This record gives sequence, structure tokens and C-alpha cells, in this order.
Amino acid sequence: MRPTPATPPGLPPRVTDPAPVLAAGTLLFLVAAVLCSVVDSFSGAVAVCWTGTALGALGFGLFALQRRAARRGRRTAQKGLVHPPEV
Repeated sequence: MRPTPATPPGLPPRVTDPAPVLAAGTLLFLVAAVLCSVVDSFSGAVAVCWTGTALGALGFGLFALQRRAARRGRRTAQKGLVHPPEV
């Protein structure tokens, strides 16, 4: 019989935290929106960039609300947004 393999350790929170990715994506859309607004040859992409900025900000805001609710222990909060305490 084979021995049962041990469960691998979980990834550290700095790798699994989506907040930096959401913030970076929103910031990149904002930079692109400003650049496309200034450079005349990219005028067709201005609406896409501003929409991406707005949706990124909205998504980040909703994520922050869900994380805050999860930290407070609300039953309606999304699961998995708060890492268990280190033992």
C-alpha cells in the first residue's frame, strides 16, 4: 500500500491576495486613459480606457466591501476573502 501523501502547505497571503492585482489593473487603465486622451492617434481607445478605469474602480470597491463584511463575520459575505490566522 502507498502511504497517503501529506497535504501541501497553502500559498502565502501575499500571493493569493487579489487587491494588488485589482489596484494595478485599475491604475494601468487610468494611465492608458490619460495617455489616450493626450495622444491624438489613440482617440478611438479613450472610451475603452475610461470604461476600464470605471469598472476597475467599481470592482475594487465591491471587493473591499465584501472583504470588510467577511472580516466582520457577516453571514452574507463571500467566503475565502479572509485568510485564517496563522497558527
